[in-house]
Amino acid sequence: MAAKLDPAARKNALKKLVHWNEVIGRDAIERTFVFGDFQQAFAFMTRVAEKAEAMNHHPEWTNIYKTVEVTLTTHDCKGVSALDVELASFMDETARQ
Repeated sequence: MAAKLDPAARKNALKKLVHWNEVIGRDAIERTFVFGDFQQAFAFMTRVAEKAEAMNHHPEWTNIYKTVEVTLTTHDCKGVSALDVELASFMDETARQ
């Protein structure tokens, strides 16, 4: 089971994940990705889905046309873990491609 990040580790992780924000009232992080069109948004989600499946760590997300809203938290530890940081970093990298 993944361990919840302590406050210092969480703060350091969020410094590196510059476009991610803490979710108010919940131990989670969130980001909105906006792409050029639906096809780009869906391709992003497909690449992330493959990574998430390999990690056995799945995002909470919605897609409306070219916008993908993502929330990451680790349900097993009831908070943000290293798994969330890894997946967020992967999403950031994938969105830049």
